[in-house]
Amino acid sequence: METGERDPLEILASPLGLPCGLRLENRLVKAAMSDSLGDGAGQPTEDQIELYQRWARGGVGLSVIGEVQVESRYPEKPGNLVLRTDRDHAMFQRLASGGAEGGSRIWPQLGHAGALAHAPISQPAGPSALDVEGLRCAGLSVDEIKALPRIYADAADRAKADGFTGVQVHAGHGFLLSQFLSPLFNRRSDGYGGSIEARCRIIIEIVRQVRAAVGSDFAIGLRINSSDQLEGGLTEDDSLAAIELLSNESIDLVDISGGTYFPGAPSSSDRRSSGPYFVDFARRARQVTQVPLMVTGGFKTRSDAAAAVASGAADLVGLARALVVDPELPSHWLAHDAVDPTFPRFASNPLGGVTAWYTMRLTDIARHHERDVERSLEDAINEYDDRDDHRVSAWKRSFGRPGE
Repeated sequence: METGERDPLEILASPLGLPCGLRLENRLVKAAMSDSLGDGAGQPTEDQIELYQRWARGGVGLSVIGEVQVESRYPEKPGNLVLRTDRDHAMFQRLASGGAEGGSRIWPQLGHAGALAHAPISQPAGPSALDVEGLRCAGLSVDEIKALPRIYADAADRAKADGFTGVQVHAGHGFLLSQFLSPLFNRRSDGYGGSIEARCRIIIEIVRQVRAAVGSDFAIGLRINSSDQLEGGLTEDDSLAAIELLSNESIDLVDISGGTYFPGAPSSSDRRSSGPYFVDFARRARQVTQVPLMVTGGFKTRSDAAAAVASGAADLVGLARALVVDPELPSHWLAHDAVDPTFPRFASNPLGGVTAWYTMRLTDIARHHERDVERSLEDAINEYDDRDDHRVSAWKRSFGRPGE
């Protein structure tokens, strides 16, 4: 879609006010990724602080820190941060202030992996007990489900105390709240399963309690799948119904993504060869909500980003791998001589290799070595796995072994 007579620079550089009153200086967002740069005990590291400072200096309007756990029992990876009571308050404050340089904003994404929790440091549990190929988990009790809103609210309150200006509630990509939305994971017959209204209930309860904890001037975002892209999973029609329901709550931003980390499931990039992934769905979502919309996935050119905003489908554009290829990309796109990133091509594609390559490059960026380090996908997998193994040991020392 063409942007018409409007200048792409003007479109992307325009500020956006959120319902809570928070102002974002432009339309480009560093979308949540699992950077896996915590210290293995749920605390930020110097590398992580420098990484988010670099993105702030590079001109993003907002950065979202992926997979910041609301508790330690169900992490996505051992490099996740944890917003626990005895966290290193000073390091979290430094992360919050570093990611806000130059007028940028930074929010933690409130995560809980549920059935997809990292098995070496967890006992995975989701909405329903499952034992299928590639996935085994227990089911949460009603009491455990009813405890979730307070757990999320306490984590959001700690984030606010550390200096963050908002949070994103993670209800996408197959993790716990996404599992509640999906009939493939959620087979409950009580008030938390069945219809889309019931499957959405726990997310509504969480949003309400988070808002009560943080007040009216703190931003609450939500990431949600357009669909799970799995047979029997969340459909686009049910996702639209959930977005409409949640629009009646006090949320400030809906981040539309898609897909799942269910073992063996293809990624969104595997399903689409070119162009942004979820803009067409966002146009449908625009018909059921007035909440600002962000679309994440597949944006590789400034023209595509500007077209999504100019068309009215999106208010914000979420960038992930593009900002790993070029951490200063916003400053380029917000200049007249815009330069689009050049993405790497790989001769082979071992399972998990591309994800490992991008994840390990985050450390290179934090250390200003991104132009000096060359690694194959096989090397990236080995580095990634070795680092996780070391952090599993650190996690167990800090939080105990699964079931203890």
